[in-house]
Amino acid sequence: MDHAESPSLDKIPSKLQQPGAARFWLALALTGISTGIAAVVLTRLLEWVQRLVWGGSGTDLLNAAGRADAWRHIGVLLAAGAVTGLGQMILRQLSSGNGIDTTAAIWFHAGRVPALRTLGSAVLSVVIVGMGTSLGREGAPKQAGAVMANVFADRWRLSDEQRRLLVACGAGAGMSAAYGVPVGGALFTLEVMRGVLALRFVLPALFASTIAAGISWIVLPDAPTYHIASFNNSAQAVAFALIAGPIAGVVSVWYVRLIMRADRSKPNGWERLVAPVVGLGLLGIVSIRFPQLLGNGKDISQLAFAGQVAPLLLLALFVLKPLATALCIRTGAPGGLFTPSLTMGAMLGGLLGAAWSWIWPGLPPGLCALLGAGAVLAATTQGPISAVVLLMELTGRDRSFILPLLIVAGTATLVARSIEPRSIYDAKLSDEEISERQKLRDRSLQV
Repeated sequence: MDHAESPSLDKIPSKLQQPGAARFWLALALTGISTGIAAVVLTRLLEWVQRLVWGGSGTDLLNAAGRADAWRHIGVLLAAGAVTGLGQMILRQLSSGNGIDTTAAIWFHAGRVPALRTLGSAVLSVVIVGMGTSLGREGAPKQAGAVMANVFADRWRLSDEQRRLLVACGAGAGMSAAYGVPVGGALFTLEVMRGVLALRFVLPALFASTIAAGISWIVLPDAPTYHIASFNNSAQAVAFALIAGPIAGVVSVWYVRLIMRADRSKPNGWERLVAPVVGLGLLGIVSIRFPQLLGNGKDISQLAFAGQVAPLLLLALFVLKPLATALCIRTGAPGGLFTPSLTMGAMLGGLLGAAWSWIWPGLPPGLCALLGAGAVLAATTQGPISAVVLLMELTGRDRSFILPLLIVAGTATLVARSIEPRSIYDAKLSDEEISERQKLRDRSLQV
């Protein structure tokens, strides 16, 4: 790690107030616009791939995979493995050395990422997620946003401090445009990507996310991702949150460490061609019995939020879904972790809710799944505020479950943070980088 590239966080306020700040705001607006457009293109590509290989509407993978025969499951996932292996070999030729993760780029490389390789990884991610890999689709627009931010930072010769903030805003804008969550995307920028809820970052993050979401809504549906009933705040829900939060925190630590081990065990050399075919072929075989493992998990989460998943299936998916995600990462497949984490939380919450009903009947199983999703999402990202707001925007609800959600997210994050300093997005960072990042974060809090 080059310490000469460490950020001068105490200079950020003055940098954004100098005459060059006008260039920063122009770059920010263009980053939001271009990221929104990229998110639309990538979403349409994912739907086209999914419709091509699985049939159906292209937006409901679970139903399409449930109707497919066993040979299609195996054939499509074997093909996804081949595409992954060849794609990764090609991407390595687009830039020297290894690719740079967006989180590491923001903290240690002034936000700089290799443009062609990062965009290529985004497209590859969308293609293989559409084919059924157990990863999230938000990774691609986040990468696209980071690349767009770099392009405009170079164009207007922004400082390293401005570039770092612009790239974080671009990544958050990608999240915002992908799921239509402008406020949640801005908080994701601040709490997860930058690691600091600082006032000087708020307006850039909010503007970029709002612009990107507005652009995406021109083409993509302006509707909640998940449709849920109107749940009521109650003493029973609060009691459940107090019990479920610490459990979700411990489970989240296990999940983060699982992903970390998988990432550190990625194949090298000729294994990059073989490992994806073997690993994703295995996923294809298991998906014959459990088609819910395919894709990011959005469809099965929707069913859990509606209370339509049986306890035994909840238990099976709670175990298998994170293992499937870790397997995909282990093979070198690129993709996001946001929705897979949310899905595992929904399975955990639904499972805890089923056990809770034996002690204190009456709590809606869908609410338990929702609280579990919020708890795991908050603990794995270590961003409780962004997780709460994201769930409110993803469901289109505001006050109907806010009190237990705040409790479960806060307690889960507290427990997870007490055990493991990494979030799910820090899995690629070494112990030395985690320590250095904490020092940089502490300095930013003193500004």
